[in-house]
Amino acid sequence: MPPCAAAFLLAPFLPACCVLEPVNPSFAIGAGDAARELRAARQAPRRLARPVVVLGGYLDPMGAAWIAREVRRLTGDERVLAVHFPSCGTFDACRDRLIAAVDRAFPSTDPSWTTEVDAIGVSMGGLVARHAAMAGAGGRLGARRLKLARLFTMSTPHRGAAMAELPCFLELHRDMRPGSAFLARLDAGYPSCEYELFPYVQLGDRIVGVRNAAPPGEEPWWVPRGLCPLAHIAVVLDPRIQLDIARRLRGEEPVAREPRSPVPGR
Repeated sequence: MPPCAAAFLLAPFLPACCVLEPVNPSFAIGAGDAARELRAARQAPRRLARPVVVLGGYLDPMGAAWIAREVRRLTGDERVLAVHFPSCGTFDACRDRLIAAVDRAFPSTDPSWTTEVDAIGVSMGGLVARHAAMAGAGGRLGARRLKLARLFTMSTPHRGAAMAELPCFLELHRDMRPGSAFLARLDAGYPSCEYELFPYVQLGDRIVGVRNAAPPGEEPWWVPRGLCPLAHIAVVLDPRIQLDIARRLRGEEPVAREPRSPVPGR
């Protein structure tokens, strides 16, 4: 069952989302057109330039696997790995699970780096990828690092998640609060990172907050809401975001353009 199915069950209890929202001039494609292009792309797959790792979100049991399946369909390439973190209580534990999974799937003899990959991070998964790629993560100098070429993030709380302010005993949850020491360390290492970051978000995301979906000083590539009433879940299924990531993975001209348009409503 797609991740958005549960959201439709909640629709009668949520505010109406059929509202007029602005079109993003730097990401100007409709959901219908994007869906048609995706269908055509599946009929003419193009092989990946390198393996792809899809990282699941916080308490997310299926999102990464669903995206990984779609990437395989669009590329005809089996070098796609899904990694979930349901039992991890810290970002260090998530990092260790990710590095071990990548090493098993795509072995590397380099003592410092994994095999080079592109990564797609669903929500918290984007922070795990950044943490795993950072030098000295967890205070462990010389630890193996995730060798990232490109990181695509979907509603990742780069500046913290609005809902993470709720009380919780889990360190993983607290580290996603705006202003946390963990996020400050990621931001401090970001200027020297050796990978490209492409942050996406759907308007109306109240779990993370639309502006929080890109690192400080950057704008996310945003799209208007679709039919799914829960934007944080719907971002995984959004054909516009899927298409832009697919085009970049397939070596084609992307849909989203620089410079990125500011998030509306400021």
